[in-house]
Amino acid sequence: MKKTFLLLLKRRLINLYLILKRFGIDLKVFISLKNYPRFRKDKKVWLKKNGKIDKNFMILDDYNDVAGNAKGHYFHQDLLVAGFIFEAKPKRHIDIGSRIDGFVSAVASYRPIEVIDIRSLEKSVHKNIIFRKEDFMNSNLKEQTDSVSCLHAIEHFGLGRYGDTIDCNGHIKGINNLVEILIKGGILYISFPIGRHDEVHFNAQRIFNPRSILKIESISKKMELIRFDWVDDNGNLHIKSNIENVGDNVKYGCGIYTFKKN
Repeated sequence: MKKTFLLLLKRRLINLYLILKRFGIDLKVFISLKNYPRFRKDKKVWLKKNGKIDKNFMILDDYNDVAGNAKGHYFHQDLLVAGFIFEAKPKRHIDIGSRIDGFVSAVASYRPIEVIDIRSLEKSVHKNIIFRKEDFMNSNLKEQTDSVSCLHAIEHFGLGRYGDTIDCNGHIKGINNLVEILIKGGILYISFPIGRHDEVHFNAQRIFNPRSILKIESISKKMELIRFDWVDDNGNLHIKSNIENVGDNVKYGCGIYTFKKN
């Protein structure tokens, strides 16, 4: 009973934190004020040792910070799929909407990658990143490449969050176009949030049951699932899994699918 109450309290506090953060109120800033006396003490020691200060730039929330985050959706999917592409060595690779400062930059470190995104990208990008601004829901590209990726992006299609047109079937149109852009034998790497049921969290994202993508006509008729990996609610990666083994208790995981076009 006590454990259930604490879990419920934790969820409500997390929800409150997220709501406040959306309105520009970050509770972490207020909590970090407890470190102000330490900042004053460190500054006093610095000056006592004849240290020079040109400008105060107070950072209070890094005293107990960790080296980085080595778990979670983006960490695992970006590394995993970048490794897949390195091993596969496709003739051409096109990415749709994945994170530039994660997956795309990892691939660009060793080969050219073409990126299509509805959002703009500044021109000062790496020479291996070839960028084109386009709404992929309305793409007419057919049989262009032997390799395509779309990581943690398809769940946003048609929700208007990034200036795209409102379309209840935007994710279906996007997936259909991912299939169409591939040549026969081409590989599709796609990831998105997975949970117990198909849900729409407007206007942030969709969450899909892990098996839902297999029911989409373009996938069921033209694509073969050759590998499934996933990240659980705790941010841990499960390699080469069976979709059927993903329990119904997952609420916000990440499915990482590798398909081959028949």
